[in-house]
Amino acid sequence: MTDYFDFYGLPLSFNLDAAAVKQQFYKFSKQYHPDFFINESEERQAEVLEMSTLNNKAYQVLSDPQRRLQYILEIKGILKEGENYVLPQGFLMEMMDVNESLMDLQFDPDPDRLDALKDSVSSIEQEINDEIVVLTANFELQDVVQQTESLVAIKDLFYRLKYLRRIQESIIKAAASL
Repeated sequence: MTDYFDFYGLPLSFNLDAAAVKQQFYKFSKQYHPDFFINESEERQAEVLEMSTLNNKAYQVLSDPQRRLQYILEIKGILKEGENYVLPQGFLMEMMDVNESLMDLQFDPDPDRLDALKDSVSSIEQEINDEIVVLTANFELQDVVQQTESLVAIKDLFYRLKYLRRIQESIIKAAASL
């Protein structure tokens, strides 16, 4: 896996300077723009196209806080593709209540109850995001043991957010049918 932080010459951080990311993106966009290499060999054109693609992918990941969070978990080996992560029982029970409320709304539509459910889910999402902010605020200053502990906690919060996004999609569908 290519290290996008290294590619852009930036430190691994959950809280990157957006201007620095954009600056590197523009720098490499100019440097590796395929139109500037039209008279080069096919091999060189392919290399430039690969670098241009890498630049675009790096920018997409590093400029988006959620994608960057997932990416850091992946490059640190904390998040693995196809992993069957088990969320905490308390969170799952809370989500079961939310899902039951959603099912009730399918049979008995009520805009006020739907709004209350949206607010409740948004509140849970905000709490999770607040916890992520606390865990990532000084990540770079932590020692290896503290970073590992933080990464494990961030992974749990990442999966909770992922679960919440599916519920939010269901809420949007429920709202569309009202």
